[in-house]
Amino acid sequence: MMQAQITNKPNYGKLIKNIGKILEQGRKQAYTAVNIILLQTYWQIGKEIINFEQKGQERAEYGTQLLEKLSADLKINYGKGFSRRNVLDMRRFYLFNKKWQTVSAKLSWSQYVELLHIDNDLERKFYQIQSEKEKWSVRELKRQINSALFQRLALRKDKQNIIKLSKEGNTTIQAQDMVKDPYILEFLKIPENYDYSERELEQKIIDNLQMFLLELGKGFSFVARQYRITLGNKHYYVDLVFYNRILKCFVLIDLKIGGASHHDVGQMNTYLNYFKKEEQTEGDQDPIGIILAAGKDDFEIEFALGSITNKLFVSKYKLYLPNKKELIERLQTIQK
Repeated sequence: MMQAQITNKPNYGKLIKNIGKILEQGRKQAYTAVNIILLQTYWQIGKEIINFEQKGQERAEYGTQLLEKLSADLKINYGKGFSRRNVLDMRRFYLFNKKWQTVSAKLSWSQYVELLHIDNDLERKFYQIQSEKEKWSVRELKRQINSALFQRLALRKDKQNIIKLSKEGNTTIQAQDMVKDPYILEFLKIPENYDYSERELEQKIIDNLQMFLLELGKGFSFVARQYRITLGNKHYYVDLVFYNRILKCFVLIDLKIGGASHHDVGQMNTYLNYFKKEEQTEGDQDPIGIILAAGKDDFEIEFALGSITNKLFVSKYKLYLPNKKELIERLQTIQK
């Protein structure tokens, strides 16, 4: 009876909520503190290893006797957590971050381990900054590395802007910063030789919306599928409509399981004109259109887009992870 009276008091719900906030904040602070200590500990261990090597004029690479011996003795003295791979990662951690100030407490040791396996400095710095900005989990970071996000974004930039991409991450200022080519949709798990329809592709994207939003990038929210547009007595349907809060505009996506054509460009241009006139409200920027196709003829698309003033892009999608080696080779030709 007494408990019921307490529960019914007007401020009791607020008390529970306030305690919940305090707990959540305390747990976050505790996690941050533990994470900083863990990172600092591994950084200092890595520093000790490098100092020892330099004094003995050693050049210890993966698998050398020093790391094997060190790993074995540390496991005997201090238990698990000192496999040869882990010891090597601690060594690399210090080598890539010789100044402690460059280590971010926003990233976990598991995230740093993923970053340590990237040899290219520009690429590694990009993923570190982007992980911080977009608060990627370890799983999301792995997926972005495996899908060659850095290379896909860098291929649309010149040498100077590739360096900027590495230092600042992907900063969405204009439509071009947002669009990728290709988009990687391996998470849909559609077999490469499977004969699927556009409606099936759309449904798969809806079923995996969280992963699709991750692939689209920062600032996207889902608005609708099969968005109806009425022109005269005819109805047309935009496959997917999103809103980007950074660019403050609608983003329309049309899916094509075959190659994109000039007809598709004309249709999307019509959709964009409609949204500008009928859907845009005060404060909105002009909408962006993306035709997402399995293939495209660059020559045809170049002429189809020639006289269009709307923000309209044609990108390919792939149902499997890209050949990263090919993307790196293409990127190297840009950097020369």
